[in-house]
Order: sequence, then C-alpha cells, then structure tokens
Amino acid sequence: MTYNYEHRQFMIFDINEVSSIVTDEFGDEYTVTTSQLDNINFDEVLETSKDTVRKSLDGLKSFVKWSGESIPDSVNNLIDKYGPYTYSEMITILSGVDWASSDE
Repeated sequence: MTYNYEHRQFMIFDINEVSSIVTDEFGDEYTVTTSQLDNINFDEVLETSKDTVRKSLDGLKSFVKWSGESIPDSVNNLIDKYGPYTYSEMITILSGVDWASSDE
C-alpha cells in the first residue's frame, strides 16, 4: 500500500527548555522544566504527545506535522520556528546530519 503525504505540512522549532526553581506553598523547592513542546496543542497536530515527538540528534529541535493548508494556532504561536515545509522538503531535512545518525 502506498501512502500520499503531500497534503501534510511540517514545522521545525527550537525546543528551548528552561528550568526554574519553584517554591510550593509549604516552602519546598523543586525544579520545573518547560519548553515549547508544552505549548503544542496535540489535538491540532498529528503527533500524540511531547514525549513521542522526534527530536534532532542534539535534542535541541523537534517538529510537528498537520494536514491541510492552515497552520494550527499552537504551532503558529511558537517562537524560533522554521517552515512550514512540505513532505518532500521534510524528508530531505530528516536525512541530514542534524536528524539522521551515520549509524542508521
């Protein structure tokens, strides 16, 4: 069976992880790490969660995909984003040194 993904769009973005120390109501401190992945509405894209997205080899970038011409709001609101890319463009990008190990 052959699939046609030409109707899909892709956006690459910097994950931008930030760790903060937070003090709760009892005075206990703990570290909270947030990233742009926390801003993605996974109901708008074809990935299922921030834990299942593919990341670049250095762990600093990720991407999401969606069907159709309109960029989902949560994706459009990201900072440090690149795209959108077509399926063909994304295949080329993902075969590059930032995404594909030479061991693959």
